[in-house]
Amino acid sequence: MNTLLGKNLKYDLKASLVVFLVALPLCLGIAVASGAPPMSGLIAGIVGGIIVGALSGSHVSVSGPAAGLTVIVLDSINSMGSFPLFLAALVAAGLIQFGLGIAKAGVIGYYFPHAVIKGMLTAIGLILILKQIPHALGYDVDLMGDQAFLQADNHNTFTEIWYAIKYHSIGAIPIVLIAMGILILFERPKIQNHKLFGAIPGALWAVISGIVINYLYGIWIPEWKLTGDHLVSIPVLDSIGQIGDLLTFPDFSGVGASTFWVVAATIAIIGSLETLLSIDAADKLDPLKRTTPPSKELVAQGIGNTVSGLMGGLPVTAVIVRSSANVASGARTKMSAIFHGILLMILVLAIPNILNMIPLSCLAAVLFLVGYKLAKPAIFQYMYRNGWDQFIPFIVTVIAILFTDLLVGIGIGMVFGLFFVIKTNFIRAVTLTETKETYLLQFHKDVSFLNKALLMKNLEKIPEGSELIINTEKAQFIDHDIQVVLNDFIESSPDKNISVTLQGYKHKVHQNA
Repeated sequence: MNTLLGKNLKYDLKASLVVFLVALPLCLGIAVASGAPPMSGLIAGIVGGIIVGALSGSHVSVSGPAAGLTVIVLDSINSMGSFPLFLAALVAAGLIQFGLGIAKAGVIGYYFPHAVIKGMLTAIGLILILKQIPHALGYDVDLMGDQAFLQADNHNTFTEIWYAIKYHSIGAIPIVLIAMGILILFERPKIQNHKLFGAIPGALWAVISGIVINYLYGIWIPEWKLTGDHLVSIPVLDSIGQIGDLLTFPDFSGVGASTFWVVAATIAIIGSLETLLSIDAADKLDPLKRTTPPSKELVAQGIGNTVSGLMGGLPVTAVIVRSSANVASGARTKMSAIFHGILLMILVLAIPNILNMIPLSCLAAVLFLVGYKLAKPAIFQYMYRNGWDQFIPFIVTVIAILFTDLLVGIGIGMVFGLFFVIKTNFIRAVTLTETKETYLLQFHKDVSFLNKALLMKNLEKIPEGSELIINTEKAQFIDHDIQVVLNDFIESSPDKNISVTLQGYKHKVHQNA
C-alpha cells in the first residue's frame, strides 16, 4: 500500500496543484453568486477535498461547491431569511443524504444513459470555453463560477462575449496568450518528462507568468495593469486569531418550519443527483476505468454536507469541472482531491496576498485547456459514428445544457435518451421474419405490455393461409397483456387458415366467465 502511494504521489501532487488553481476562483465565484460570504465557498472546497475525498470510493472525482446549486442556494437563503438558518437546513440535508446512501439509493446512478453522460461532459467543456472568453479578455463582470446560460448580470453566455470584445482590458490579452502557450508547451512529453520543468505542472507556470507580467505592467505600462475584479479576491487575515471571524455557524431555530425541511430535502435530492451524474462522468474519464460505489459516495457527500453546514460552508457535491481537471492533470488516486483541499486550507490562510495577485485571465487559460479536452471535435465524430440512437440524445443534451443549465439540460437529454432506449427495446424485443409462406415470430428478450402495439402490428402482417412459428424460448417473462394478444390470435387462427406452431410458449385457452 505504501509502495503504491509513493508511486502515485508525484502524479497526485501535480494534479492537486492544478485542481487547486481551478477550484480557488470557482469556490469564490459560486459563493458570491449564491448570495453567501466568499469564505463559505472556500470552506465547501476544503470540506469537499479533505473530508469527502477521504470517505469517497471514487479515485478521480473532486467535490466542492456546485454551480448547479447556485440558484437553489440563493432562493433558499432569501426564503429562509438568513444564511445561518440556511446552514441549519444544509446540516439536515447532509443527514438526509447520508440516509439515502445507507438505504442504497445510489443505484439510480446506474440508469443514466451513456450518450447523456457524454453529452454532459462535452457541454461542460463548451461552457468552460465560452464562459472563460470574457475573463480571457479582461471583462470580469460575470462571476467565474457561473455556468448557467442566463447570468446574474442580465446577459447570457453569448451576449457576454460580445460585451467582452467591446469592453475588453488590453492587459489581459498578453497574459492569457502567454499562459496558453505555456500550457500547450507543457502538453509535450519532452517537457512533462523534464527533471526541472516536469516537476511543476504547466498550470502553475502559467499562473506565475500571469503574476509576473501584471507586476511588470505596473512598472512599464501602468494603464495595462489588472486590478480589482480582474484578480482573485480572498479575505486577508491580520492574525491567526481572526480565523473564527470567517466562520458562520448554523441557526437551528427554524427547524420546526416547513420551509426548513423543503430546503433540506431539495438540496439533498438535487445534490445527490448532481453527484451521481458527476461520478459517473468522472469514471468514464478515468483512464484506468475504475468504478465508484454510488451509495458509498452519497454517504460521503452526506457527511461532507453536514460538516460544511456546521462550519459555514456551501452545499458540497462531486463536480465535473474539478474532476475533469484532475484527470487531465494525471491524477492516479483520491489523494489528489485530498491534497487540493489541504492546499486550499493552508495557502488561503498562509499566502492570501500572493493569491490575490493572480489575474483571472491566466486562470481562464487553464480552464480553456480543460474545456477543450472535454469537448474535442473527435468526441462529436465518435458519437456520430455510434449511430443516431446515440448521437441525437448526445447532441440534444449538449445543446440543452448550453442554453439552460446543467440539471435542466440533463433532464431534457434523459427524455431523449430514454425515448431511444425504449424505441430500441420495442424494435429488438419482438421480430417477425418471413420465408416464403412461413413466418417466424420471435421474442428476443422479456416482453412487457409496452411491446403490445408492436406485437399486434406484426401479427396483422401475417396473411391468411400461411404458417406461423411463435418462438418465445429467449423470453423468461411475458406480460399478461402480451399473453392475451397471443392467445386471441392462436384461437382465431383456424378461421384465417393460419397454421401456428409453438416453440417455448404454453397456450392457455380462455375460460368464459
